[in-house]
Amino acid sequence: MSIRVSIVIPAFNEGEAIVPVLDRIVEAVSLPFEVLIVVDFPEDTTVPVVESYGNEHVRTVVNTYGRGPANAIRYGIDAAEGSVLVVTMADGSDDPRQIDDLARLVERGVVVAAASRYSGSGQQVGGPLFKSLMSRTAGLSLGLLARVGTRDATNSFKAYSAEFVKEVGIHSRYGFEIGLELTAKARRLRRPVAELPTIWLDRAEGESNFKMRQWVPRYLRWYAFAFGRTLSVAQVRRAAESIEANKPSK
Repeated sequence: MSIRVSIVIPAFNEGEAIVPVLDRIVEAVSLPFEVLIVVDFPEDTTVPVVESYGNEHVRTVVNTYGRGPANAIRYGIDAAEGSVLVVTMADGSDDPRQIDDLARLVERGVVVAAASRYSGSGQQVGGPLFKSLMSRTAGLSLGLLARVGTRDATNSFKAYSAEFVKEVGIHSRYGFEIGLELTAKARRLRRPVAELPTIWLDRAEGESNFKMRQWVPRYLRWYAFAFGRTLSVAQVRRAAESIEANKPSK
């Protein structure tokens, strides 16, 4: 049976903490799937745990694009086989029961399907207050003012059309801003984006790898890019290259 959904999980020394996350994914997803756990080096403590997990649909891949979550996600996406790409976190904060529904939205024609903490019955439980406030403000303002199709553009838990990602490319090279980048690109191309409410739970074990001071400026550049006239794919790519190079773009 061919793979329909590729689930990409960037990981950094998760060790045994990855097991309950994988258990919930394997139990929840009914569509033909693969799980790619992406690490930055073979000695990562996540690797032997995944290798001993004993599920043919779950494997580790070693990122060769450079350190950091953005490069890990890019590498996992490039190694994926499915027509739908789902990015979720290794910390168990996302609800894997929604992967099927997000993937089916993409199969129905949206290019980005977002799990939204800030719509309907969505909720964020725990996490740093300032980070939560910034994320909520960005998400709600983008949804209302830029009409990006979701009220939670910054959430990493999203499903994407693999064809769309290949078409527009991923230009982020550092943090977790890929979700915002691809949502902004979809908006500038006027491609369909949809959302489902989700309940996000702060990780129960370990520490977050989110580096706010380093990554917030990059989020802000993609935030600003979401506003503006309709662009062609070539124009989106050129603008994205300028953003990543930290140059002003039109």
